[in-house]
Amino acid sequence: MNHDSVESQQAAIEEFDPRYISRLTKDTLALVLAGGRGSRLHELTDWRAKPALYFGGKFRLIDFPLSNCINSGIRRVGVLTQYKSHSLVRHMVRGWSHFKKELGESIEILPASQRNSLKWYEGTADAIYQNLDIIRVENPSYVLVLSGDHVYKMDYGVMLAEHYENNADMTVSCLEVPVEEAAGTFGVVVVDDDNRILGFEEKPQNPTPIPGQPGMALASMGNYIFNNDFLFTQLVQDAANPDSSHDFGNDIIPALVQEHRLFASPFRDPVTKERAYWRDVGTLDSFWEANMELIEPVPPLNLYDQEWPIWTYQAQLPPAKFVFDDDDRQGMALNSMISGGCIVSGARVSKSILFSNVHVEIHSEVEESVVLPDVRIGESCRIRKAIIDRGCMIPDGMVIGYDAEQDRSNGFRVTERGVVLITRRMLGQVDGFA
Repeated sequence: MNHDSVESQQAAIEEFDPRYISRLTKDTLALVLAGGRGSRLHELTDWRAKPALYFGGKFRLIDFPLSNCINSGIRRVGVLTQYKSHSLVRHMVRGWSHFKKELGESIEILPASQRNSLKWYEGTADAIYQNLDIIRVENPSYVLVLSGDHVYKMDYGVMLAEHYENNADMTVSCLEVPVEEAAGTFGVVVVDDDNRILGFEEKPQNPTPIPGQPGMALASMGNYIFNNDFLFTQLVQDAANPDSSHDFGNDIIPALVQEHRLFASPFRDPVTKERAYWRDVGTLDSFWEANMELIEPVPPLNLYDQEWPIWTYQAQLPPAKFVFDDDDRQGMALNSMISGGCIVSGARVSKSILFSNVHVEIHSEVEESVVLPDVRIGESCRIRKAIIDRGCMIPDGMVIGYDAEQDRSNGFRVTERGVVLITRRMLGQVDGFA
């Protein structure tokens, strides 16, 4: 189909069918890449894939792209799993298995099952290639490929509309970031004045700036839209190339820019038109910082937005409870987020996030910390600037976050910014909670 005919068709659709975007989303299959480990998170991902990591008091990272799909009207989704996926699969089954295939909707788990080869997923492109048979059965017009481990709220319908209106073969979702921030960190797309992609730079030291914005570059978010037939052709060709690493950023995009219609879609806030909220919580410091942002009076990410809810699975737990109001023991939480099942018993919690079913005992103080589910903090503990992994039992009287050398001697990990990670193994307790 030539560009003129596409423009005519698009104009006709908009004139007679104002819901053409919903028709685009209905004809889209989303594939979420959720097999990564997240090695820079160290022991926090020893027993879980990065997309299964907890975030924001009650969610897991995978909930954000899945909620974006549902809120955007995309209800055919596949989640590609690989590394230590048990807790991720368990979460998916409990929280995301209620869609009905009979109504044209489903969220399916697609593990690395060696259907097209005897290999595990060896790259982002290879992961999609190994599921071409499933894509063929679904037969969508568009395939939306998403990273499963970033925190953001995005209407994919807007990106789909841009893809359609540009008569694009592929569209790359991008962030506008300062050149110095992009250097050596992001894959950078080089575009013309119409956002057509002219080149791709993989973590360049001197990124090419956006036309007309000399201090800014376009960084790839790892989210892509493909026309279905086009994706098939490119993945088959890439799979046959023995020199390819089978990765979209390293191989697919650079090979396509000269002969095909590739466009960048800057991710902007629909109201302010500025760069929208997006976080890659790929390090312990960035994980801690992104959680701490949520307890600000006006956080950059609104989790209370009823028009764009973030869905998840959560256990049926009683409300959080704060007990004792005596002179020498008061149960309280200030500037904090406290989830269901928590009991703060004669203790003080400030500037912290307590996930489900956390108990803090008498005379303890918890400050600027992220405490994952099922943690027990004993009596008279002092904890500051910590990440406490799920299921940890903190002994009475333990002091954490006040002396980095002492924390290291206790076997804890201390980051460059002074955040202390504590896991069950570090405490000498039975490991394996995910």
